[in-house]
Amino acid sequence: MVRDVSAGRPVAGSQGDDGPGERPAGLVRRLHPLDWLAGALLVLGLLAVVTGLLPSGPAADEMRRVGPLVVFLGTVIVMAELTGRAQVFDVVAAWVARAGRGRYPLLFGLCVLFASLTTITLNLDTTAVLLTPVMLALATRLGIAALPLAMTTVWLANTASLLLPVSNLTNLLAADRVALSPSGYAAVMWLPQLASVAVTAACLWVFYWRRGRRGEGQDRYTPPGAPVAGDPVLLRICSVACAGFLLAILVADVPLWSASLAAMVVVVAAFAVRRRQELRLSLVPWRLLVLVPGMFLVVQTVNAHGLHELLESALGSDDGFLGLLRSAAVGAGLSNVLNNLPAYLAGEAVVPVANREQLLALLIGVNVGPLVTPWASLATLLWFERCRLHGTRIGMGRFLGTGLVLSVAGTLAAVSALWLVS
Repeated sequence: MVRDVSAGRPVAGSQGDDGPGERPAGLVRRLHPLDWLAGALLVLGLLAVVTGLLPSGPAADEMRRVGPLVVFLGTVIVMAELTGRAQVFDVVAAWVARAGRGRYPLLFGLCVLFASLTTITLNLDTTAVLLTPVMLALATRLGIAALPLAMTTVWLANTASLLLPVSNLTNLLAADRVALSPSGYAAVMWLPQLASVAVTAACLWVFYWRRGRRGEGQDRYTPPGAPVAGDPVLLRICSVACAGFLLAILVADVPLWSASLAAMVVVVAAFAVRRRQELRLSLVPWRLLVLVPGMFLVVQTVNAHGLHELLESALGSDDGFLGLLRSAAVGAGLSNVLNNLPAYLAGEAVVPVANREQLLALLIGVNVGPLVTPWASLATLLWFERCRLHGTRIGMGRFLGTGLVLSVAGTLAAVSALWLVS
């Protein structure tokens, strides 16, 4: 169960925090619709292999590719979840509010920076799952409207996920395809990332944060008191583990799965000594660990039976500027119709191996573009659930309209920046 430590209460509706006496029937009733979706995809993928719809050779290749990704996902999310329980995010959020000195423009800039760094250095799902309740609780503590903080979280969870392979599962796939190390990947994507965050910040200010839009009549807010950590030792250990993880992947170019595994071991060991009762099997992101291999198998099957040809026609093979825009637009559109992960998987299979920039443009489309529909990315779905539990109402018309503007403007800006870097 995810714990909103800043508010001192558990957040219901997260992956089950099941006690030893949990009955199977009760567990089934508590399954989230996304759990059913993940299980259905895995079953469909396995059936495709068993029936021969997907030959065993391509299926084995996909599983060899997905293995390190699954290890990374499982370990980094456990690390991030425990880091959140150690109050690392809460302390930083309170520091951000205090550093804002009661001024909304300064608070806005710091929140954009905080959400961006969380997404870039950990991943977008961490921002959606752990940072969203912290930001909403911060809004309650400050007595300000929650919607601007909530929109800052969900938009930057998507648009700030370009810079590092760890930021998004699609980045891991793309970096593997174009054979770029984390530092080499960042050297290519730094300007597109800067462009997408800048456009996101502009849209956030115009649509949600400026006076008259943020829901507050006053020009200032009252900063909170100094944050107090419940366990300073645990806080320091988890902070150092996160910093070590980032140094390992950026400076030493250590494989992502091994760096996240080592950091997780340190954090888990610290909790085993300090707060053993927090270590439960429900920390493991079972939904993602089931969803990812199932989605790989299903998309590979659909590609083998017609989708490949359709996307070949839609994407083309132009590696020039117009070809990059076309690839990004197809990726963004398909993400909002289906979901960004299957959209990337299907598109990657079509882009010629030599067209590195075209593949990265597709990546921009599926990272920056899925902002219009609630199901366009898993992070957005998780964010909606957190907002619902908090009681924050999201007007769907406003969400769709402003998301469409940012999707188009952010994708165009990031692709233009990619073209300049290239």
